[in-house]
Amino acid sequence: MKNHQTLIALDKILADTYALMLKTQNYHWNVTGANFKALHELFQSQYEDMFGAVDEIAERIRAIGSRVEGTFDHFKKISDLANPNKNFDSRNMLQDLVNDNTILAKLLREAINIAQSEGDEASADLFIQRSKIHDKAIWMLTSSLN
Repeated sequence: MKNHQTLIALDKILADTYALMLKTQNYHWNVTGANFKALHELFQSQYEDMFGAVDEIAERIRAIGSRVEGTFDHFKKISDLANPNKNFDSRNMLQDLVNDNTILAKLLREAINIAQSEGDEASADLFIQRSKIHDKAIWMLTSSLN
């Protein structure tokens, strides 16, 4: 099948994006402390972005001719991201999200090369755009740690 490695990358990125979206939303619900309002709003803007992204990623999978396995079981099986810890303080939440966004940004950069090697510039563009968003998230979250 054409774009075989790109499809594998899209599937993995979909699972990790979904996992990170859920974690970010969990932290949005559970954050407390002096920076509550700012972090609550930051986490919300990030999980809302990822909510839209999972649809875009899934639709790209469909556009190149595959079906989407969008189940919790499948996502959990292929995602490397750990579940959120609802008892984390805001500093640990921020660091956890920095770590996971870093993992996803690295995966996206690898996926760019995969898609381009298979001649799939549309998927490469999606990966580039998502990479920029996760790089910005890392910056925002890291800046909130200081």
